[in-house]
Amino acid sequence: MAMPQTRPVQGEWTVEEMWRLPDDGNRYEVIDGVLYVTPSPSLRHQDAAGTLYRKLAAYFETQSVGWVYIAPSDVVFAPRRAVEPDVYVAPLVLGKRPRSLEDVKHVVLAIEVLSPSTAATDRGAKRRLYQQHADEYWIVDLDARLIERWRPGDERPEILDGTLTWRPAGADAPMTVDLPAFFREVWEE
Repeated sequence: MAMPQTRPVQGEWTVEEMWRLPDDGNRYEVIDGVLYVTPSPSLRHQDAAGTLYRKLAAYFETQSVGWVYIAPSDVVFAPRRAVEPDVYVAPLVLGKRPRSLEDVKHVVLAIEVLSPSTAATDRGAKRRLYQQHADEYWIVDLDARLIERWRPGDERPEILDGTLTWRPAGADAPMTVDLPAFFREVWEE
């Protein structure tokens, strides 16, 4: 008779244990040993993430300082720290895009699109994590039609609802996003 598999208690989860969970459509993340489980995102959420991905991908075609990815894609910062940002930019490795998850230990930009089930984590545990492991973190609030921009050391976010201008280290030119136009596109207005 097979022994039942025991699972770690909250606070003791590792990335390896998380990866052994079933592929059941939920998003699993571990932050400081705490397992976070969220359901699949809504279509509007995916529209916003996809639109930002396309804008970033076009920008990085002209700026060779990073490579953009969209969920699902784990980012493992430590044995007890793995998240799945909606969109993120990884730094290049020896001038080329990363070839494996092990190549990404820091991100240039992490983006989370708020959902009712993720808002508290995105603004709490994930924000603190990204402030340690990312140059910049954007929280996209579709309902409020704004982006909260966080950088390491910030105690409060910069609230953007007009124009978002971003210039990662090493870039020749900034990326500019007209936020009212972005939100109109996402909401199909």
